[in-house]
Amino acid sequence: MFTGIIEELGSIVSVEGQRIRIAASLVTEDAKIGDSIAVDGCCVTVVDQGPGWWEADISDETLKRTTFGEREPGDRVNLERPVRMSDRLGGHIVQGHVDAVGEIVDPVPDLRVRMPRDLLRYVVEKGSIAVDGVSLTVVDVFADGFTVAVIPHTTAVTTLGTKQAGDRVNLEVDVTVKYVERLLAWKDV
Repeated sequence: MFTGIIEELGSIVSVEGQRIRIAASLVTEDAKIGDSIAVDGCCVTVVDQGPGWWEADISDETLKRTTFGEREPGDRVNLERPVRMSDRLGGHIVQGHVDAVGEIVDPVPDLRVRMPRDLLRYVVEKGSIAVDGVSLTVVDVFADGFTVAVIPHTTAVTTLGTKQAGDRVNLEVDVTVKYVERLLAWKDV
């Protein structure tokens, strides 16, 4: 589980088959093989590491649902370690399970993202959404997506400030809403 508060900008060192190597220092300080790290909002497992780098294997499902298949060496990525029970929850509950890929319509500061229509039912004004792993508050909801206001600090410490119209981003909707929907569906069974 994550908070959507990005700890570090890393960079892709290599992509070989379904293994990705990422350069980073902060998120690897206490990481060990088997630990989870969120990369642009997608939870992956550390399978190898060395000084200033770590590697993860990317599954077919992850390639299908995220932007990992588009990554190239040199690309910057948002990184976050999992939350500890003693940590503050500064963003919102983010599982690191990307629901879909969206497309940037307008860049920051008034970031507008187009998203798959079937996920729009989970997006509400003043609700939470994770865009490339960044916890953000929805400003407006439209027939094809949503807007969020991105403050200068977030622009500076995440990849969102470098994104342009047409760029694709990983989206994770609020899991609580999905659970409520599922529970309501079960009461009618």
